[in-house]
Amino acid sequence: MLGWKPLACCCWSGMVPGGGQPKSGGGDFGGYRIEGHGNPAASWCPPLGAAAWSLRSPHALHSEAAKILQSNRAAAKMLVLFETAAGYAIFKVLDEARLQEVDSLYKEFLTPEKANKIVKLKHFEKFQDTTEALAAATALTEGKIGKSLKKVLKKVVAKDAHEQLAISDAKLGGVIKEKMDLTCVHNSTVAELMRCIRGQMENLITGLPPKEISAMSLGLAHSLSRYKLKFSPDKVDTMIVQAISLLDDLDKELNNYIMRCREWYGWHFPELGKVVTDNLIYCKAVRKIGDRTNVAGSDLSEILPEEIEAEVKLAAEISMGTEVSEQDIGNIRHLCDQVIDITEYRTQLYDYLKNRMTAIAPNLTVMVGELVGARLISHAGSLLNLAKHPASTVQILGAEKALFRALKTRKDTPKYGLIYHASLVGQTSAKNKGKISRMLAAKAALAIRYDALGEDTNAEMGVENRAKLEIRLRHLEEKGIRRISGTGKAMAKADKYQHKSEVRIYDPSGDSTIPSTSKKRKLEEMEEAEEPVTPAVKSKKAKKQTEEAEEQTPKKKKKKKVKKEEEPEVEEVAVTKVGISFLCLEYKKKKKKKKKIQEEEDD
Repeated sequence: MLGWKPLACCCWSGMVPGGGQPKSGGGDFGGYRIEGHGNPAASWCPPLGAAAWSLRSPHALHSEAAKILQSNRAAAKMLVLFETAAGYAIFKVLDEARLQEVDSLYKEFLTPEKANKIVKLKHFEKFQDTTEALAAATALTEGKIGKSLKKVLKKVVAKDAHEQLAISDAKLGGVIKEKMDLTCVHNSTVAELMRCIRGQMENLITGLPPKEISAMSLGLAHSLSRYKLKFSPDKVDTMIVQAISLLDDLDKELNNYIMRCREWYGWHFPELGKVVTDNLIYCKAVRKIGDRTNVAGSDLSEILPEEIEAEVKLAAEISMGTEVSEQDIGNIRHLCDQVIDITEYRTQLYDYLKNRMTAIAPNLTVMVGELVGARLISHAGSLLNLAKHPASTVQILGAEKALFRALKTRKDTPKYGLIYHASLVGQTSAKNKGKISRMLAAKAALAIRYDALGEDTNAEMGVENRAKLEIRLRHLEEKGIRRISGTGKAMAKADKYQHKSEVRIYDPSGDSTIPSTSKKRKLEEMEEAEEPVTPAVKSKKAKKQTEEAEEQTPKKKKKKKVKKEEEPEVEEVAVTKVGISFLCLEYKKKKKKKKKIQEEEDD
């Protein structure tokens, strides 16, 4: 059954008139609430104070509800966010129907009068200075919400939260919708509308003279260009290339200057070059000493240790150098000043290069070091060009001559180029340098691409890859290579090598003329020699036994097996020989005692 109800009687649904979402089967259209089941026009509330109440068909109610909905949508106008060099402008669209014809939209903006009929300036937030304008422009280019833009959105757009906001950047629209909870629109119609507004900007934005707008645009363009050049990765790559080239040139010049200084001053004081080996300290000492006759009265404790200072003073007293004039000493001192200044500048340049590499290519710096990384970038031309090279090219970068020579002569190609000077390759044994350089080049290629094309500037990936390489290097050095067959988890079994030192003892059996015997027989002889022996004096029998043994020696050489009966005879011969020598010693001792006793009695 259809019926009319005033708006007051519909409050049981828990909804405030004109706000919120209707329940199923109901709708709210600009002060009127429609209730029913399935049909939004089943029951409809006219405005309060209506004199007549009448029943109508559902189709008529539905058409009237659609008209009210269309008028309500027309009341909610679209807002347009327009960015200028002078500030942010918020326009309100007065006639959205004309925006549907995108191709002919520019005709509506041919004159200021026509443009004012379509859009109207609602608010303009002017920048205070060029710094604020640069910050806002930088935030827009990066797709972020700046402070000034956030202030405008809170002040103006947040009041009309139900209205749509037309923007020129879809990425910025996503950020605004996420943080400010505003509905943003970006399509071809909005892009054409922005272009038309830019054409009539001077007439639509009141209070800004054309000269002031052009001056602000020029100043913002210059500031933004400087900002881009300042933080451009390509330009910083150029700085790294120039710095590493200058560092190499300084090293060459320093070597030439120091060699010249040592050779020049060596004619006057040659002993100083042998005592002081460090080049910088040598130049400081020469500048402090001057003529070698001044060494005794000069204090070199700030430059040299006490021991070396005493040695220098001693060498100056006995020096074999020639005499030179004061003018020569002056020129030598000036050369020493140049060497010291260049050395200090080189240290400063190295610190600058280290900071640049850490900021631009942190992962590459962790993998191969500052100098090797800078030389790789310099050789490739830029970090982006280096990122385009595969790992195999990075491995042999710098060894092009050796590569083409090997290809021409059909010999082995080089295993490493500039990457050879990396610390991981340097601390590897010679047989594993090729493997480590290949693995390091593969990880370095990943680090280069991450630094060149990634948005993050941390060095976590480089640290992880370097730790993996160090573990792999440790396995290679310890010969812990995994087996290819099977699961690959089991380690290859390899016995650990232990050096066994053999201690050889002097064998006295080779001194005797008795034929060589077996080891068991020798051990038995040694045991019997250690035991106290009671010698049996049988000189004649001993001689016979030795003669028989000598006669039997040629027979033993022919026969492989020795008879058991002959073994005790040889042992008896050795025992009797020892006993005879023992008796001879005792006999000599007795003779000496008798002589002493006789001499004492004679006295």
